[in-house]
Amino acid sequence: MSPSPDPAARHQEGARHLDPARVLDVDPLLEDPKTRIVVCCGAGGVGKTTTAAALGLRAAERGRKVVVLTIDPARRLAQSMGIDSLDNTPRRVKGVDDSAGGELHAMMLDMKRTFDEIVEVHADPDRAAAILGNPFYQSLSAGFAGTQEYMAMEKLGQLRARDDWDLIVVDTPPSRSALDFLDAPKRLGSFLDGKLIRVLLAPAKVGGRAGMKFLNVGMSMMTGVLGKVLGGQFLKDVQTFVAAMDSMFGGFRTRADATYKLLQAPGTAFLVVAVPERDALREAAYFVERLAAEDMPLAGLVLNRVHGSGAERLSAERALAAAENLEDSRIVDQDDGKAGVRNSPDTQGSSDSLEPTAHPSSESAPENPGTPESADPVDERSVDRLTAGLLRLHAERMHLLAREQRTRDRFTARHPEVAVTEVAALPGDVHDLAGLRDIGARLATRRPELPEPGA
Repeated sequence: MSPSPDPAARHQEGARHLDPARVLDVDPLLEDPKTRIVVCCGAGGVGKTTTAAALGLRAAERGRKVVVLTIDPARRLAQSMGIDSLDNTPRRVKGVDDSAGGELHAMMLDMKRTFDEIVEVHADPDRAAAILGNPFYQSLSAGFAGTQEYMAMEKLGQLRARDDWDLIVVDTPPSRSALDFLDAPKRLGSFLDGKLIRVLLAPAKVGGRAGMKFLNVGMSMMTGVLGKVLGGQFLKDVQTFVAAMDSMFGGFRTRADATYKLLQAPGTAFLVVAVPERDALREAAYFVERLAAEDMPLAGLVLNRVHGSGAERLSAERALAAAENLEDSRIVDQDDGKAGVRNSPDTQGSSDSLEPTAHPSSESAPENPGTPESADPVDERSVDRLTAGLLRLHAERMHLLAREQRTRDRFTARHPEVAVTEVAALPGDVHDLAGLRDIGARLATRRPELPEPGA
């Protein structure tokens, strides 16, 4: 009868695995016709684009008509889907299994083009031309802080209003902070409602001689200072832009509020994407708390690039000890070290047994040089060194697994209500539909990537 395992070891081994009750089941989410929007969010560099594309492909091959909206300027989504380029117009992806009746479309947000479209739709032709040609507008639409995130929400609102797709999967911008996506509309609203904008709008709102008098008396000092700081021509461009955009400012805020409510509505699901690293999971925790505070529906956490091992039972300590034994020929790989060899029955009564065995002379060498007796000690030492190196690599992998597990455990302890699904760290980048399909299958597998104890 085998001895019962140590309780501490049992606890440590079991801690490597997620509670099955908290494992995220992706397929019911994607297949539910009530799910209309899935937002993949998280810090930059955690795999949001690949996750969004894989979810979109899996949903399409399970019968949904899907559009994936990416905001990734690296264009990896286009490459992985076999499309030469993506732009502001959804393009159908070829090579998708449509036997279930689904379709997959993809597009990449063109921030400036989206801003231009808003102006063209909501301003008369003359005013639109004046805005589009304004130098300050061109700078604002191309790179003002928060514009990308705001335009992503604008485009999401446009896609949902068209009602051409069963499911919209959004890959949020690669911001340093995951919260930028939710904060952008409020930041842009604060800019439009800011004191500088109100000051620049004041002359136009007062109008006539009173307006001119106000401008000459009340604004002269202000514009003089701003002109010195910003440059006279720049300030004039800003004033012209603000005057032309005045009638549209309310529309920006209204649409931002509408999209915000859309994100809170039933049918929207947020997936927070992270990797098992401290900073990424801390960012994920902040986002989870923010979603709860804003009453936005969180489906769960996608934990990317999780490392595993097929030799989990061999601990780092045992691997390092074995490597040291192999690297030091004076140490015998036994529990009692050299003492065990001295006390071995095979060595009793022989004072020469611990001495190294001399190589047989050429006269006594066996006829067949390929037999084990003729093995070259140099080759044996090379094998030992190689084995020791592999054992040390295994020890490093086990230390990495333990570190990832501790990081994940801290997150789950803080947010036990959040369901989690894991995706293994892959040896290379995903660059085609087959790779995306594999990622989708991993996302939907209701088990952790690490092997179960005893497997």
